[in-house]
Amino acid sequence: MRVLFITSQRDALNSIRPEAEMFIGLAKAGVDLTVMTQGDSVYAGPMRQAGIRLIDYHPARKLELGAILRIRRELRHGAYDIVQMFNNKAIANGLLAAIGLPVKAITYRGQTGNISRLDPFCYLTHLSPRVDRIVCVAEAVRRDLATQVRHPEKLVTIHKGHDLAWYDGVTPAPRSALGVPEDAVLVVCIANNRPRKGVPVLIAAAALLPPDANASFVLVGRGMTSPGIRRLIDASGCPERFHCFEFRSDALAVTAAGDIAVLPAVRREGLPKTVIEAMALGVAPVVSDTGGSAELVVDGESGLVVPPGDPASLAQAIAALCTDPGRRRALGAAARQRLGSAFRVEDAVAAHLALFREVATSG
Repeated sequence: MRVLFITSQRDALNSIRPEAEMFIGLAKAGVDLTVMTQGDSVYAGPMRQAGIRLIDYHPARKLELGAILRIRRELRHGAYDIVQMFNNKAIANGLLAAIGLPVKAITYRGQTGNISRLDPFCYLTHLSPRVDRIVCVAEAVRRDLATQVRHPEKLVTIHKGHDLAWYDGVTPAPRSALGVPEDAVLVVCIANNRPRKGVPVLIAAAALLPPDANASFVLVGRGMTSPGIRRLIDASGCPERFHCFEFRSDALAVTAAGDIAVLPAVRREGLPKTVIEAMALGVAPVVSDTGGSAELVVDGESGLVVPPGDPASLAQAIAALCTDPGRRRALGAAARQRLGSAFRVEDAVAAHLALFREVATSG
């Protein structure tokens, strides 16, 4: 079986690692695969060492004649059975390149929302009749997409796989470097401040906490020091609780320093990386019930799940953990155990192997 993957691997190590390790696992399982991606990816070396052929290329735009022709040449000369594409630039160009060729086309969808039968561009990506299967990163993504595609049977859920060993050796950031009192309950939120991430909900929830919660909040991500966020914090009545950073290269260490990790998203999540990182580091997660967050976190067993956009419920969950350190530790340990047993790289590899075999033999 010959498979071509088209993906972008320009992101940080922890963002691309699950995908790259899946490629390596597939190669070890005997799949003859090629990865078309940027040659300067931090995972280029390990993939080549695993015997994977790399093509140093990724489309620059969503529709690009040069990209279509280049991918088409590769599909024809490589005689691939399957091409799997992981982002809109790869999908739009790759599907057009595959027209008329005997190759099965698989796309990947990593979050809910933004796919509509009323959007013409979607017919160049996931809604294209050229698509044979769509891999959804979470069951919530599959359910959401099933309302838009004409053939829901094309949808399959495969969670990205992880390995707890990837997070070994992460040293918690010193609280003094974060401006947080040593005796405070540290609540971390690592996210880029987009509307869907719900940062204003978290700020509103902080204002509802009782004094004995003794919580300090560290917000890290693009836009966390914006004037809009500053105004919300200043108006919250508890600005002293907040410590905001636009960017930190030690974001994992900041998460490891936390007692509680919160992602207050209001919509359009897949399997959030920052929640996964908190679970891997044994930090108790509190998430909103949107996208795949509630697939990662089992409410009351490996964290707490609250309704999206509900500051009162979020405050209640945070307060409950602030005043119960034993429960925080137990939920954090259970979260780590769940990630290590239910979201493994080996399972993602096995699921893709089964999918490829099924697709390759289908009519």
